[in-house]
Amino acid sequence: MMDYGLELWGNENFIIKDGKICINSGSKPALIDIVKTLRNDGYKGPLLLRFPHLIQKQIESIYGSFAKARKEFGYKGGFNAVYPLKVNQYPGFVKNLVRLGKSYNYGLEAGSKAELLLAMAYNNENAPITVNGFKDKELINIGFIAAEMGHNITLTIEGLNELEAIIEISKERFKPKPSIGLRVRLHSAGVGIWAKSGGINSKFGLTSTELIEAFNLLKENKLLEQFSMIHFHLGSQINEIHPLKKALNEAGNIYTELRKMGAKNLKAINLGGGLAVEYSQFKDEKSRHYTLREYANDVVFILKNIAEQKSDVEPDIFVESGRFIAASHAILIAPVLELFSQEYAESKLILKKQNPKLIDELYDLYQSIKPTNALEYLHDSIDHLESILTLFDLGYVDLKDRSNAEILTQLITKKAILLLKDKPNAADLRAIQNEVQERYLVNFSLFQSMPDFWGLAQNFPIMPLDKLDEKPTRSASIWDITCDSDGEISYSKDNPLLLHDVDIEKESYFLGFFLVGAYQEVLGMRHNLFTHPTEASVRVSDAGYELEDIIEAQSILDILEDLDYDIHEIMDILNERISASTLVDEKQKKHILGELYLFLNDNGYLKSIGL
Repeated sequence: MMDYGLELWGNENFIIKDGKICINSGSKPALIDIVKTLRNDGYKGPLLLRFPHLIQKQIESIYGSFAKARKEFGYKGGFNAVYPLKVNQYPGFVKNLVRLGKSYNYGLEAGSKAELLLAMAYNNENAPITVNGFKDKELINIGFIAAEMGHNITLTIEGLNELEAIIEISKERFKPKPSIGLRVRLHSAGVGIWAKSGGINSKFGLTSTELIEAFNLLKENKLLEQFSMIHFHLGSQINEIHPLKKALNEAGNIYTELRKMGAKNLKAINLGGGLAVEYSQFKDEKSRHYTLREYANDVVFILKNIAEQKSDVEPDIFVESGRFIAASHAILIAPVLELFSQEYAESKLILKKQNPKLIDELYDLYQSIKPTNALEYLHDSIDHLESILTLFDLGYVDLKDRSNAEILTQLITKKAILLLKDKPNAADLRAIQNEVQERYLVNFSLFQSMPDFWGLAQNFPIMPLDKLDEKPTRSASIWDITCDSDGEISYSKDNPLLLHDVDIEKESYFLGFFLVGAYQEVLGMRHNLFTHPTEASVRVSDAGYELEDIIEAQSILDILEDLDYDIHEIMDILNERISASTLVDEKQKKHILGELYLFLNDNGYLKSIGL
């Protein structure tokens, strides 16, 4: 049985049972059964499944780990977390998160006006709201309104101009005021793809000189009591713990220095985000080299040690680990539409009475291949195909000969893989896979559903939903349905993705793309006007599972309207042009209009039979 690296990235969220990948909770339903239920209800194309219990598990694990660390080290400061809305603002996630985080006082972080208004509407009472990012007077005013509504809100200052705006607005508004945080620009650099988020040249934060100036401005304008937090951020997906430890030492000392200067209400250090998720399916590509327990222990120990050395109060700890909370809750599932080699069937051979010698030799290789010669014959067939293609370019063989050569080479390849799949020495099979990959055409858009693969080459675990008790034999390249050559997950000779050789005309074959719950939805592009897939929340219990909050993918008319097209104008133009056509009669025109109406009100994903 092949588990597709489940022990690396699965976090015990899934198990394999009876050849199917199943949710490791409650009745342990199989993903393929959930998919079939939705498809039987008429939902075609790709699906995005959300699992609220996985959100809950991540919230519990981060709060639980810090609770254990605080108890172990006798830490007197508190702990809380806020979720950065930028990671996933979709209601199917946010509403579940707020509900599940209520008992922990789990809050929200906003980085824009829209996100802050969203937080003000949905955040739990008394749970913290932090506001990061650049701010104008309007955004700051909204922050003051949040405080006046009773929200526990902290405006984190990114530059002195923002602080000056806060001072000005505080003189004009009502008595309740938001707390103020200062983002510090550390010398400690970040690490990984997002390393530039940290360090002295980072985009955000105040230098030491600016911190002193900010402190003096707060003091002069009688706002020092509002100053309650310092904040830093090393970047998303921190894969090593050492940069964080260095940053904590620097931030901890800044904290005690500011308190020594008179910032007595400064009681919190916000570490920002960065707690990494393991995306790799292969041990040699592991992206996270520490555990959550190590992360929590190091944070607590370092901050406690600094406070003790400086005889100061141990700070409350805040984290904004959105990726860690959101990534695992969502799975993209899409059907395979085609295996490109399957067009090369023996029934399509057009052999002549007199074939070129190379074609006869290829046919003989196909007929006589066996385990002892499989690799040799495969190499011979590839050489023969190259020779036929050269002869075709020179005009010595015809199109039928070329077709026969392509079909026979593919048939020999398939036979070779089958003959070697059970051999204990996998070197021969790996050699074949390195030379010939199967192209799997999958009904989804890489740009819409996994943009970080395209933009950052970030891995996402991929595996079939069933047949896991059968040995996969085809080395796979995955093609999406966009008309863009970048819409491909290419074959890797070092860490190949192996899938099954299935006949799509006879059976369905679904692939699951895991850990897509963080950033992928909100960053998804409308390339070729493909939209967010149909989504559903799945509540798993001991009795089974329930599908809730099903939101069907946008229709073509909806997406055109989002792009500011006048959909009524489009309908009128189509109607007029069909009416003006002299190629069909009136009855046929009505039929065509009806068809167009159905197409325009459906989503744009492919609708092959059963898919």
